[in-house]
Amino acid sequence: MQADKIKLTSLSSKGGCGCKIGPADLAQVIRALPQTAPNPDLLVGLDTSDDAGVYRLSDELALVQTVDFFTPIVDDPYSFGQIAAANAISDIYAMGGTPLTVLNIVAFPISTLDKQILADILLGAADKVKEAGATLVGGHSIDDKEPKFGMAVTGLVHPGKVRTNAGAKPGDKLILTKPIGVGILTTSIKKDQLSDAEVARVTSVMATLNKTAAEVMSRYEVNACTDVTGFGLMGHSLEMAKGSGVGLRIAKEQVPVLPRVRELAENGFVPGGTKNNFAHVEPSVTFAPELDQIDRWILCDAVTSGGLLIAAPADQAEALLDDMRKAGVEASLIGEALDEHPGQIEVTVR
Repeated sequence: MQADKIKLTSLSSKGGCGCKIGPADLAQVIRALPQTAPNPDLLVGLDTSDDAGVYRLSDELALVQTVDFFTPIVDDPYSFGQIAAANAISDIYAMGGTPLTVLNIVAFPISTLDKQILADILLGAADKVKEAGATLVGGHSIDDKEPKFGMAVTGLVHPGKVRTNAGAKPGDKLILTKPIGVGILTTSIKKDQLSDAEVARVTSVMATLNKTAAEVMSRYEVNACTDVTGFGLMGHSLEMAKGSGVGLRIAKEQVPVLPRVRELAENGFVPGGTKNNFAHVEPSVTFAPELDQIDRWILCDAVTSGGLLIAAPADQAEALLDDMRKAGVEASLIGEALDEHPGQIEVTVR
């Protein structure tokens, strides 16, 4: 079997989005865990559902640690490796850190698939790690009937410059640095609904590092940041609202969406993870009545390797947005933080 002939997405029993365990199920599991004694050097842990853990080593240095892996969401092995690497490294950028070292996590049916497929996955990942300026130091592999790939990533950050999802303030403007709709499109890839050009477009979005966006962000007094991944724009926005104790207002017409997403959603290519996300956030989100169920699913779409969601002071947001666009980042201003309805989201049309 040739590496360029296999349809990798057909090997996943879960379908196209590579979704995480749903937020409601995950919260139930985490609540059952015993409470551990507080550690003053654990600057960011489980409390705020943040993107990564942060542990202080000294007054000048802290470790940022994260892990992520999933089943194939595109058919090209090299691209899958790039996407998985960009997705895992993104958590470091979201916390304001710089990626340092990487460990590969591999599950692969080594006796039934061409070994070149795995080599291509690892090569794609290695190229993306090099682009990030990080170093691959090892990994772990198992023989599994369903291929999975991802990384454990360690980064560095100054303890006083950690970005969390819990610092948004009323009046902040919300900036999103990548378009959404990835889950619906990758589900559509599995069903052969996209042209080669459309596959290339969504692959490029997912494989793009959040490095440039993070570097531009580091020059501004950003109050909060998270990356938009499996829980979707609404899910990660809700974590920011609850963690920060603010309300959020998001304008649907200002949220960038990839081409054909609505058409494909109307034709039934909405992943289960997206529907689970909607069910989870629905009690905390007030949607404008003009927004139909398709609009609501799109805003909750389960994303792989999405952009950063940034809460920036109003007097800096326009300059930050302009600098990001000049640097080639697909950034958009999508909403604001409010005093009203803390821990809730209001979605308007525009």
